[in-house]
Amino acid sequence: MITVVGLLAMPPMLEALGLEGRPVTLAGRLTGGGLWGVDRNSWPAIGPGGALAGVEVQGNASLARYAQVMDLRPVDWQGRQVLGVAGQGTTEAARPDPDLAAEIARQIIDAGDHPAEHLAWRLPMIGIWAASRLRAQGRCHSGGDVVARRAGDAVRVIDRRPRFAGYFAVEERRLTHALHRGGHSAPMTREAFLMGDAAVLLPWDPRRDRVLVIEQFRFAPAMRGDPQPWLLEPIAGRVDAGETPEAAIAREAREEAGLDLRRLIHAFDAYPSPGAVCEFLFHYVGIADLPDGTAGIHGLDSESEDIRGHLMDRADLSAMVAAGRITNGPLIALSLWLDARAADLGVEPAPGPGGS
Repeated sequence: MITVVGLLAMPPMLEALGLEGRPVTLAGRLTGGGLWGVDRNSWPAIGPGGALAGVEVQGNASLARYAQVMDLRPVDWQGRQVLGVAGQGTTEAARPDPDLAAEIARQIIDAGDHPAEHLAWRLPMIGIWAASRLRAQGRCHSGGDVVARRAGDAVRVIDRRPRFAGYFAVEERRLTHALHRGGHSAPMTREAFLMGDAAVLLPWDPRRDRVLVIEQFRFAPAMRGDPQPWLLEPIAGRVDAGETPEAAIAREAREEAGLDLRRLIHAFDAYPSPGAVCEFLFHYVGIADLPDGTAGIHGLDSESEDIRGHLMDRADLSAMVAAGRITNGPLIALSLWLDARAADLGVEPAPGPGGS
């Protein structure tokens, strides 16, 4: 028997790992830690003082697999083998997100026979995908009153198979779905590219009525054979597990353009290619000060980013969109959205010559 504590003793985690057991109380408290169940290096420690709730369980294959990926080992505490802590310590404990951690646990258990070390390497992307799934479940009904609400069994999954897991992943599912004329479709096999949610941003200076766009090399156009795989784009990045889209895009603005935003305006959200790409984009316009000399070369070396900023009048970006000279979909959409609403958002008088 083993005693799970902290995050592992919470109902969502017990359910995700298929655990049942007897509640117990230990003398002690959890200390330290950070993103429990998200970052394998941020588990709390156990220390003296207080009363700590736990659950005594019989270990199973799911718990063993999860503990291996998360680098959790039993700790001897008061004659019990305790799981869910990194050791012993004395600092204040952080608060976990049990729903997010449970979804990450389910993704780990469902990942097939990939080595634990590989899944540990993939944990940041597993977390992004898990958080994306939770975010999707909390969204408003898509399609408004036009699209009818379906019953919970409108999509029936017969079988699922992980086909590839690198930085991104590919999953195959055999399923049926409800038909417009009634009944269900014949079984079909589909594959999807698992990417997770991301946020995109077009920085705009209303006083100068200019925007900042970025230029970087893109692998997919190069794979397609495009002779110009350096694209003009909005600022963009994945929404990390435990992060909001707004926090993600503010972080990306600093990393990719050295910008601190004065105000963030939510434009719209969309699936860019819902036929097979599991990506959902949160689109923003960011109010920023963009004087001459603002653009530069930025990006994180750790992510092999080589990003050049370009300042341009909003009208010039609009003309490029109209002439078909922009091929990045989110940038086209944000340019059109901003053009339609700039007057309502308040274009301030332009500065004098030099744009400073």
